[in-house]
Amino acid sequence: MRRWAALCVGVGLLAGCAAKPGPSPTAPSSAAASAVPAPASSVPPAGPLGTAAYQAELTRIDQVLAGPASRLTRVRTAEGLSDAMNTLAETFNTVSVRLAAIKVSSRLDAAHSLLQVRIGVAATQLTGLADETEDDARCGGVAYTSQNVQRQLRTNLGSALTLLQQLKLTFGTTLPNPGPAPKEMRPDSGDVLVRRGPDGTGQLKITNGTAKDVAVSIVTDGQPPGRPQVMIYLRATKATTVKEIGGAYHLYFKSGTDWDADNRKFRADCAFKKFDQTFGRNQGWQVNLQPMRGGNADTTEVEAY
Repeated sequence: MRRWAALCVGVGLLAGCAAKPGPSPTAPSSAAASAVPAPASSVPPAGPLGTAAYQAELTRIDQVLAGPASRLTRVRTAEGLSDAMNTLAETFNTVSVRLAAIKVSSRLDAAHSLLQVRIGVAATQLTGLADETEDDARCGGVAYTSQNVQRQLRTNLGSALTLLQQLKLTFGTTLPNPGPAPKEMRPDSGDVLVRRGPDGTGQLKITNGTAKDVAVSIVTDGQPPGRPQVMIYLRATKATTVKEIGGAYHLYFKSGTDWDADNRKFRADCAFKKFDQTFGRNQGWQVNLQPMRGGNADTTEVEAY
């Protein structure tokens, strides 16, 4: 998971400085992916192929892709999603070798060449983003993250599919299609997402000096971070003040992209932190969520909440 730099309290009420984030938990590795299937025949047909013969090849390749592609829709864990992406990438590489050995007529040459390029792009991205996507699945949910992978796959192949369609050729029929992405509901800066419990006289000014949006949770001492007294959304580089905080509390914050309004969490690029000290009751505090020389607070990475 991508790590935030140290965060510091911006007032002189605390001693010491320089946040020391704890180690990020390492996900257990899963079993190796199953063997990648090969096209029905390892010997390419004699070319150059016309439209009908080339369509037959594309249909066979679609059948090869069917199993690995459908795994994306059946995964239930973050590790399983990463494995499915790597397996599909290997299958694309196998298909790419097969396509490279095929000769087509001049009418089909541009589409054939573009398909090979776009399959290579899809394979490279599936492999390169597997670990990052595994992290996103832990915070944003496996099903939602898998659907994003499926959409990106269709985007990577889109120009090749369009050109093939113009030639009355069909390809990609076995690739999953989750439909358009849901519209992002990004709150305004300073929006209060949760407010519960008795009011008090505590006050907290929060400055988000970073380039990412955050959701800051004021959690009453003794309560879990998933049950905050106040949760407030703060966009990148913005500031806000929370008043009438009741009792002593701890300060948690999570950052990321693609906000899930229903579950009050980020779906991608997530990080979760906590200030180490307890904030005293009925006091005024000021924090700046930004690396700072001479700052005076430590933070620790925490589990997703």
